[in-house]
Amino acid sequence: MSSLRLFLVENHEDTSKYMRLFLEQLNYEIRVAGDMATALREIPNSRYDVLISDIGLPDGDGWQLMEKLGPNRPPIAIAMSGYGTGNDRQKSRAVGYSHHLIKPFTPDALLAALRDAEEMRGKQR
Repeated sequence: MSSLRLFLVENHEDTSKYMRLFLEQLNYEIRVAGDMATALREIPNSRYDVLISDIGLPDGDGWQLMEKLGPNRPPIAIAMSGYGTGNDRQKSRAVGYSHHLIKPFTPDALLAALRDAEEMRGKQR
């Protein structure tokens, strides 16, 4: 389906496992980290197209992750969280997330965000 390279930051093992399996079946290349420290170590030296990150992480949050990555982050970012107020979504946009998916979300919601990412990547080239 896609040549997008994805970096997933999710500390919940089952969520991480099933998202990875689902996305690999759709031919996405995906790397998974379970915490912010690993993501901060691995993302700056990579060429991922999309960051998909949980907001609640064991060693910080997805908003801090985006701020700490600064210009070293993938060009497209998708937040996922149980936090879904207007303020939460606004904060996600302010730090650079293009989408804020509220858990539990459907596979179709994730795929729609990834289709948008494909379109954005096409416009950046």
